[in-house]
Amino acid sequence: MIISSTTDFREAARRRLPRFLFDYIDGGAYAERTMARNISDLADIALRQRVLKDVSSVDPSTTLFGVDQALPVALAPVGLTGMYARRGERQAARAAAAKGVPFCLSTVSVCDVDEVRAASSAPIWFQLYVLRDRSFMRDLLARASAAGATTLVFTVDMPVPGARYRDAHSGMSGPYAPARRLLQAALKPGWAWDVGVMGHPHRLGNVAPALGRASGLQDFMGWLGANFDPSIQWSDLAWIRDAWKGPLVIKGVLDPEDANAAADIGADGVVVSNHGGRQLDGVLSSARALPAIADAVGDRLTVLADGGVRSGLDVVRMLALGAKGVLIGRAYAYALAASGEAGVTQLLELIDKEMRVAMALTGVRAVSQINSTVLAAPPKR
Repeated sequence: MIISSTTDFREAARRRLPRFLFDYIDGGAYAERTMARNISDLADIALRQRVLKDVSSVDPSTTLFGVDQALPVALAPVGLTGMYARRGERQAARAAAAKGVPFCLSTVSVCDVDEVRAASSAPIWFQLYVLRDRSFMRDLLARASAAGATTLVFTVDMPVPGARYRDAHSGMSGPYAPARRLLQAALKPGWAWDVGVMGHPHRLGNVAPALGRASGLQDFMGWLGANFDPSIQWSDLAWIRDAWKGPLVIKGVLDPEDANAAADIGADGVVVSNHGGRQLDGVLSSARALPAIADAVGDRLTVLADGGVRSGLDVVRMLALGAKGVLIGRAYAYALAASGEAGVTQLLELIDKEMRVAMALTGVRAVSQINSTVLAAPPKR
């Protein structure tokens, strides 16, 4: 099929993946209203079209945490990426490195941090969840640092897993889940051979020391529920700030008070995020939450954002709302599932081209010029 947008990648991923994996990427919490609003609220942001502004040279590059990069984007931490394509984390990391943007590895990845770092020519970011076992967290931080990870993205909006109804219906969880997944895989022979057979080992590489070397998808959902720590408080993050010497980014912030708390503990950045609508349905979309947080802490922290970003135009919208960089999650997962490393490369090229068009038509030539002045009207609060 012809690929010209994220919508095309999504359809290609739907055709290729077993249902339990596609719905895991594609779904949200409860009735999925926040997930839908992430897309619709961002699409509703109107920009000022400007003319005769000499946009013969447009540069979408930027600097995040002291590192120059080709685009103001990073590939977000997405769990189980190695199940969407053969050793998928390695493929995505290579595509990101070739384009000159960061790749952030999830705690719950198939490939562990050492394997991904060995496959990529560029340093990676590492994402960590709040876990009950603090000694295991310390060990994982040490492994990530030793592997050359430069930036820690600490996810704080998952003290408990959200209610994701699709997972029970799809076979990711629920009655007879292993048998249902096996049947679905048999109906997708391309995926079954490429990933199911050739993509072994199917274990959660970073948490294998806790789960055991034979750990796999069957252990994933139970491990999530048993190991996330709902008791953590801001004061508990002090040891993480002390243990991690590089940039520390707090992911999952929707409220200005929490953004200020992140600054108070010494974080370097925040990600305005509702976990892609996968946690608490009914909260603000990222686009609606972003301006107030940028106003509150933009002079203290590097403000990043994710949620609903499907194009380079959406990246420009997020920057206009106050973000300094944007994390791409579902969009790259669809591309990876559709075509592996080549798909992620194509997606990043599309975002590059779409950003350049949006910048030219709003009359800006550099990322530093994208701010609220390119908005046609003040954003809704």
